[in-house]
Amino acid sequence: MTTSLTRARLACLCTALSLLTGCSLLSKIRGEANSDRTTAAPATTTAKAAAKPPIDARPRAAAATAASIKHDPLSDGIALYDAGDYNGAIKRLASAHEIWSGDKATKTTALKYMAFSYCVTGRRVLCKRQFDKALKLDPSFDLAQGEKGHPLWGPVFDKAKKRK
Repeated sequence: MTTSLTRARLACLCTALSLLTGCSLLSKIRGEANSDRTTAAPATTTAKAAAKPPIDARPRAAAATAASIKHDPLSDGIALYDAGDYNGAIKRLASAHEIWSGDKATKTTALKYMAFSYCVTGRRVLCKRQFDKALKLDPSFDLAQGEKGHPLWGPVFDKAKKRK
């Protein structure tokens, strides 16, 4: 039984690590600096460091929402996604008239980030639906190399791409 628990913990740790790695790869691909982001603590933390409360991204995301309403909605949605406010990103991207009346590249980028947000929040059907819409809009739509291997949305995108 102890071995089973250890294996389960190890599996959870590996999954969390791969998710964090996938997210950091996205920012590197897009060429963003990580200076204003919080980074994950190393796996071996001291008891004192572990006792500190986690930094909550919600106030920053709420501030980003309030401050960015008059800015480019696509950038706002991506900023909310980057801040970890996935539902906020979905709402901002889905409700922005400027995005849906814009060019094909803007629409597919919005659909991609909505798909990512749905996948990260466990809504795989909605994630796939966004990828389907992007592929219908632009049959040559594809993810960047670093995005394709993500453990959550990579398989969903592959499935949508095969059905195209």
